Amino acid sequence: MPPARKTPPARIPAFDPARAADYPAAVGCDEVGRGALCGPVVVAAVWFDPAAIPPALLGALDDSKRLPEPVRARLAPLIRTHARVAVAAGSRALIDRINIRAATLDAMMRAVARLGVAAPVLVDGRDALPGLPGRAVIGGDRLVPQIAAASIVAKVFRDDLMRRLAERHPGYGWDRNVGYGTAIHRAGLTTLGRSPHHRLSFTRGFG
Repeated sequence: MPPARKTPPARIPAFDPARAADYPAAVGCDEVGRGALCGPVVVAAVWFDPAAIPPALLGALDDSKRLPEPVRARLAPLIRTHARVAVAAGSRALIDRINIRAATLDAMMRAVARLGVAAPVLVDGRDALPGLPGRAVIGGDRLVPQIAAASIVAKVFRDDLMRRLAERHPGYGWDRNVGYGTAIHRAGLTTLGRSPHHRLSFTRGFG
């Protein structure tokens, strides 16, 4: 008799809709692509009042890395419908010129400026945005719903971009690894060398 299949544990929601009024009406800011070998770092800034968005949406938000791709794809347009959203990117050239941390902060400042909302800015990680009210929140995409929403929007935006670039630059597996350093990606770098989208500061020794 075959062993019984184990049911995967249910995801514990990061945010409880019953506590919506306890979460701040702040701007959340997060990045995607900081550790990739190629492509831009993409930042999203998101503002909403947690008590004013659909409870089902609030309860579905989470760190984008914890959500399956189909769920992220479903949530991103809902976030854009029910929140104010702005996206900015730090290009490969900017990353190589000023370093990844500075390029990320630059993109965050631009995304928040485009949002045009007077509210505290809560940033995932260790770096608050200089000159703006708010603070950095370590693990913020599990603690602040707007940061979770920003992580989803940025992830979907960047993944879509990298898959489009994969059609022009086959051989690196970007349709699957979206620019991160998987074995297929590194093998492509060894065989093909760097593309124009590869970060020189991340891929020295290839091509």
